[in-house]
Parts: sequence; C-alpha cells; structure tokens
Amino acid sequence: MSGRRGGRVLTLLIAATLALLGAAGCGDDNREPSSSTNEAASSAGIGSPLPPNPYLGPAGTATMHGDSGSSDTTALAGPGPGPVDVSILDLGAVCPTVLIGGDGYPVALCTRIADLRPVVHLLDPQSGASLASIELTAGGLFGGVYGYLDEADRMVLVDGVADLLRIGHRQAGGRWVLAIDQRTSLAGSITPGDTVTSVSPDYGGEVWFATEGGTVGLVDTTDGSVRTVALGAGERVSNSISTAPAGMAVATDHAVYLLDRGPDGRPERRWRLAYDRGPARKPGLLSWGTGSTPTFFGPTDGADYVAVVDNADPEVHLVVIRADGPEAGEPVCAPVVLGAGGPGSENSPIGAGNTVVVAGTYGYVYPRLPEGAGPSRPGAAAFAGGMTRVDVEPDGSGCAVTWDAAVRSAAVPRLSTTDGTITTMTRPGDAERFAYAVISADTGELLTEQDLGPTVADPLQLAGTIGPDRVLYQGTVGAILRITPASG
Repeated sequence: MSGRRGGRVLTLLIAATLALLGAAGCGDDNREPSSSTNEAASSAGIGSPLPPNPYLGPAGTATMHGDSGSSDTTALAGPGPGPVDVSILDLGAVCPTVLIGGDGYPVALCTRIADLRPVVHLLDPQSGASLASIELTAGGLFGGVYGYLDEADRMVLVDGVADLLRIGHRQAGGRWVLAIDQRTSLAGSITPGDTVTSVSPDYGGEVWFATEGGTVGLVDTTDGSVRTVALGAGERVSNSISTAPAGMAVATDHAVYLLDRGPDGRPERRWRLAYDRGPARKPGLLSWGTGSTPTFFGPTDGADYVAVVDNADPEVHLVVIRADGPEAGEPVCAPVVLGAGGPGSENSPIGAGNTVVVAGTYGYVYPRLPEGAGPSRPGAAAFAGGMTRVDVEPDGSGCAVTWDAAVRSAAVPRLSTTDGTITTMTRPGDAERFAYAVISADTGELLTEQDLGPTVADPLQLAGTIGPDRVLYQGTVGAILRITPASG
C-alpha cells in the first residue's frame, strides 16, 4: 500500500481481522541480474532500477517497496501466468510486511490478534511455517511497519517506545532464534505524541526516519546520535520515505521534499515542490493529499527523477520531478493518469528506467479510517481501480502515457524486470473474492486472473514480496498467502 501508512494501515488490518473473527464466532537464489535478465527487461521496455543500497539487504526483497528508492521492482521472477498453488499461513497475527534476506529466509513483521502485541517471525523458506518469533514493545509508534532488512539480514524498525532496533536471526542450540542486536533511542528527538511513520537507510550508513507530525531525522547508530529538522508548518507525513545517493525523498500532505545530510550532520532541505492536493480526501484514500510513497527512478543511475500521484480534482496526475542536477526540484511533467479507472491512488508508483506504472485505489473500502482522516468528497464511490504506464522521454523533455488499463488491483503491484510482468492481486467483480493476476508491463494486457476462492481474505492494498523460487508472499486481513507455480 504504498505502502503507509505505517501504524494507520496496521490499525485498519487489525480492526478488520477482529471484525471477521467476531463474525465467524471465534534462499540463496538472491543474486544480481544476469545478462539474460537485462535482455528480457529491455525487450519489455523496462530499464534498470536503482542500484543497490550498500546498507540494505537484497534489492527487491529488503523493503516493503523492494528497495530504498521504493521502486516496487525486483530482478526475481514471480509465479508467472500459469496455474498457481496457494497456501494460507495463519500465524495468529496480521502481517503487512514480509521481507527476505540474502540467506533466503523470510522475515515477517506482524501484530498478534489476541493481544495486539507486535511480533517478528522468521519463516521457513520452503513452507512458510514460523521457525522463531520475538515480541516487541507495544505502543503508539508503528514505524516498524515500514522496517527494512539491513546488509546483515537484520530487521530494522522502530518499536512502541521509539527505540530503533536491529533484530537478527541465527541458530543456537540446534534451533532458530531472533534477538535484538542493537537498540538506539529516538524518544528524545520526537515531540511527545508524535509517531514515526517509516525508516530507510542512507547510502552513507546512517538511518533516515520521518514522523507523522513532519519531523525528519538522521540516526548514527554507531554513536547513538540523532539529528532532526522540521518540514513545513502544519504539514503531515502519512506515507513512507525513500532514499537514493542524492538523499531522502518524503511527501507531506502538501509537497514533495528532497533532503540530504548537511555539513553539520543535520538533515538539510535541498528542494521542495508543492503539488495539487485537491479540495478534500477522496474515497479510497486514507488521508488528504498524495497517497504515494515517493518513487526514485531514471535511466542514468535509477534516481534521475522522483514521482508521486497528486490528489487533484477531477483528474489526478503523475508528478515527475528532477531529483538532482542543476534543475533539481523542477517538474518534468504531470500527465493525467488512471483515465480507465478512478481518480485517486493510495499506492506507491512502480519506477524503473524511464517507466512509471500507477495503480488506482479510488473507491476502495477500508474497514476503518484513520483518526483525523476527515470526510471524503464524494462521501463514497464504487471501487474503480485502473492502471496506467507513463514513460519519460529519453531526453527528459516530457512524458507520454503508453497505456491505460482497467485493472482493479487490490494490492501494491510488483514489477519483475526479469520478464517484464507485473504481479498483483485483483478484485475482478465480487467484492468478497480476490484473484491472483499478472499483467504485461509492455502492453497492459491482463495475462492471467485466477480466482483464489472464498477463503482468501482482503489484501487491503498491501504490498506483496516476490522471493526466490518464484514465490509470492502476500499479506491479507489475518493471514499471509504463499503463492507458487502449480506443482502438478
């Protein structure tokens, strides 16, 4: 979901799960793309994503949006358009984040249904069963939902008392264990009552974070120092942040910012670009303003541009901004998107090379709205979906819409640069049934849409993760789906 939406989406998932329960009465295959991978990506018209962050786990599986630039891409192939097998992993918890380290082991960040306690699970890569778990401190801070795996495959997140944690996994006494390897307090740098929305590694080794109240900070976990700066007065952050060599991108409910480490070590604003936030929150969005986690993309170094979807009315636009260079912070284009769907997106755009793909969420019904979300305008709308591909001109002079499709995506789509396909979950028609879907990134054609039956719960616009061996892990209300190519 696009990713957010941190504690707010987690709260929505828990609420939905509890409601459903009440009604019921109760790898080593991560590696750099080969030359054949690059050829396949090129034939699909998709360029290479952001280069790997040295302080992050494998690109494509180490963050909710794949990498630190939030490209929502992977060099791994998904289950594909053929028949699939689906396992439902019930951990007694809601698990919006499943990440996979260089050792091939999935790590899931969850909230237990019974007592709403945050818990991290280490999963068996062959079956998805829990091998070990560790409970975290509960509280008002849910920055951990946008946690990431570092270069040592440790989960990095913020717990309920504003401690930045690194949680490692290892075998001890013949069994797997999870343990807190490092703890750094952020509490003294955050206004009481404010909450961390996300964390992301800087390319220099420090850790960026942002709070809902509009504070951004840099943490040096080697000495425990924390340096912060406030964004615009009255501006709030409801989505995740993204990092690239040029710095950290964050979108508030008014503008997009790029910040970098200043000479004194404090976060320093490099540019700010306001976007059209519209007259009000729209149905299918969780806040007033963009629903996007900013996406770095570009043909040169994977970070030529930053993109978000605005909240204009009656049509929304993909806002593409130059990230670096003499024209940094200047808009490149703002084409109308989601013409075949609804005018709104709560999801982070996909970005690779010169290409961006946007999925619509206008009208999507959430079980509960965040506190302070305010009324939508209109008050309700049918879920329309929609998916649009936009390509930036090779000389950076503008953009063109390549295709506009009526795909009703119910999850954050993931692009495989290996075969040029987009994997997601869809809601084909029945509001209570969901499908596994694969779309051609080249044409927008729906290659498959397989109904998964009445027992599969709402994906609620969560991001799926494609792992080794063509496995897709997709969070839903109350379970994780493990989707693989059909065995027989």
